Amino acid sequence: MDEKTLRNIIEEVMKEFGAGSGGGTATAVMTAPSVSSASGTLKISEAAPAERGTNPREVVIALAPGFGGRMTSTITGVDHGEVLREVCAGIEEQGLTYRFIRVFRTADVGFIAHEAAKLSGSGIGIGIQSRGTTVIHQKDLPPLSNLELFSQAPLIDLETFRAIGENAAKYAKSESPSPVPVRNDQMARPRYQAIAALWHIKETQLCDPNKKTATLRVEYR
Repeated sequence: MDEKTLRNIIEEVMKEFGAGSGGGTATAVMTAPSVSSASGTLKISEAAPAERGTNPREVVIALAPGFGGRMTSTITGVDHGEVLREVCAGIEEQGLTYRFIRVFRTADVGFIAHEAAKLSGSGIGIGIQSRGTTVIHQKDLPPLSNLELFSQAPLIDLETFRAIGENAAKYAKSESPSPVPVRNDQMARPRYQAIAALWHIKETQLCDPNKKTATLRVEYR
């Protein structure tokens, strides 16, 4: 995302925050800017309420409320369909299977990943936010703990997503893999901080605390 686009989005949201009553306290943003996909390769539909798996060779992949739906690419414009292709490819390369679910009640990637782990036959799950932040979790760990956390979404590329799938599968096989290497860019946080806040606002608005976690059908067009 270039500087001009980022500036325009920030200005738009600031106007919404300032559109209160006569310059008084700003109201919350109710509609964040939508995110468009360059390729539109992904089609996701709900199949049934998610249940605990029994296959010890599966990894459950849990998607945040907006992933592949109202939001279709990561914070750096990587298509969500390509993200899932790489994660699944990493799991398949280790000889394991995967299953998709969507968590509606929260946008917190730690709790999303923990839900995946609890429903996984292997006890290992992956949680992915729409902006790209990802966690590998294990069912017997506290929700705010994890096996691996990839917090800087702007630095997660397709190669990293594939490696995340590989490592999740290795954990499911009771192996102890080396953590997935992550890039370090001190400017990534200040450069993307505003747009990351918008992603979080939009994802949170799409949560439904009363809706149960669902098993998903994932198709590629």
